[in-house]
Amino acid sequence: MITKIQVVFYSMYGHIHKMAEAIAAGAGAIEGTEVKLLQVPELVPDDVLLLSGARDTRAAFAAVPYAVPAKLAEADAIIFGTPTRFGNMCAQMRNFLDQTGPLWMNGGLIGKVGSVFTSAASQHGGVETTITGFHTTLLHHGMIVVGVPYSQQKLMDMDSIEGGSPYGASTLTRGDGTRQPSAHELEIARFQGMHVADIARRLTGGHWARG
Repeated sequence: MITKIQVVFYSMYGHIHKMAEAIAAGAGAIEGTEVKLLQVPELVPDDVLLLSGARDTRAAFAAVPYAVPAKLAEADAIIFGTPTRFGNMCAQMRNFLDQTGPLWMNGGLIGKVGSVFTSAASQHGGVETTITGFHTTLLHHGMIVVGVPYSQQKLMDMDSIEGGSPYGASTLTRGDGTRQPSAHELEIARFQGMHVADIARRLTGGHWARG
């Protein structure tokens, strides 16, 4: 049986896209999984993107297909990625989720695995509130929320300033966006992808990939 995983993200400057690729790679490492990397549509006008410097960074992943709200129901697990905006998910992701009302009405996501990863400009920039706030929507859909357990021992690393929590993977970008996801943060993201895929695989009738 194939376990279907969707990694659904929004990225403005590329940080969440890089994390999404790591998440997808981790999920794809679990035997019997099919992983789709999908983005949500942009809402910012093109001229504003140009002035902000985001148009060129978004061009790097322009070929990634767009997620369709109704097709979320085809997945066994969905891992969402959003940058933090003042401690909450970005407007683009909120707009996408607000289109999932029909799925809520028919219970289309009940029992499916949901997980979240994020980014913020600073160490205390709201990554945890963004993820836990996102969980509220997943719970309203009846999803099974999964984070990153402390078996990923990178969560205990105190040697440097890094993203990542039991709620989900995260990356820190600096205020000017110049910091890219570190090897530490990408490793936690890959682990999250593997962990979510592992649980979804078991729930769909498979066995634990790790002994």
